[in-house]
Amino acid sequence: MSRPERAGAARAISAGEAVAAAVAVAEEHGITVREPVVLTDSYNLRIHLLPAPVVARVPTVTALARLRPEEAMRRELAVVSFLHGRGAPVVPPSDLLPARVHEHGGTPVSYWQYVEHAEHDGSAVTPEAFGRALRELHEELRGFPGALPRLGPVLDEPRHLLGLLSGELEPDVLARLAEARDGLAARLPDGGQAVHGDAHPGNLLVTPGGPLWNDFEETMSAPVGWDLACLLRTVRLDGRAAVRAYGADPDDPALAVFTEARTLQAVLWTLVRALRFPEERAAARATLDGWLRAPTRRTR
Repeated sequence: MSRPERAGAARAISAGEAVAAAVAVAEEHGITVREPVVLTDSYNLRIHLLPAPVVARVPTVTALARLRPEEAMRRELAVVSFLHGRGAPVVPPSDLLPARVHEHGGTPVSYWQYVEHAEHDGSAVTPEAFGRALRELHEELRGFPGALPRLGPVLDEPRHLLGLLSGELEPDVLARLAEARDGLAARLPDGGQAVHGDAHPGNLLVTPGGPLWNDFEETMSAPVGWDLACLLRTVRLDGRAAVRAYGADPDDPALAVFTEARTLQAVLWTLVRALRFPEERAAARATLDGWLRAPTRRTR
């Protein structure tokens, strides 16, 4: 897959652009950066600006896949700042720069406190602890006063993702994906509250001071069933046990629509990620083919 070039289409920000922008903005705010170390290069680029205790995050794939990536970044900062102010266990924005979306040469950047944490290998946190932590997070999020899009990453973003994939996939496959998105949109229930949006174990960092929630860029207004579906699909721990510890029934039929929607979301994002990482094209196609064979499957 090659990145489509379309009039008005967003573009993926390169790693070099991301690092240069992150360093430039930090130095404008008096932060000395001697060694920018890339921590992760996936949907976003995370850069530890050594020796400062600051991690810059720059949208790369998400800059391609979202029409307005800065809006998602602003929502994340608002939600995390609210939670941090209430004493909730989250990775906070850095206090060495203003807690807002910065920009350099058209590249948006946000800045976060660096925290030491263990790599999650499935044993760093138990399913029971994770389920309880998610329930406590939801209780805190219930008080968030700001406006959030209703199921935005589920209802709105797939339209843009499908547009990016036009010409990359066979027309009949693209039509099946679009039909599935429309069918799920009609079935998703109303109501909800602020939720994490991407509540898998990789986003609960195990630090010396205790677990901290991270990565709220998909935060939205939704039934809590969305976050439970994220948990049911994880392969990092026993998601069913975690959902039971949360206080919900993993076999509740009401969760099925959220699990199907989460699966479709994952397929689309995997395909779009391969636009930036062509070496992942075969794996992305295998994920798609698996979905085409069983679009309602509940685990990956």
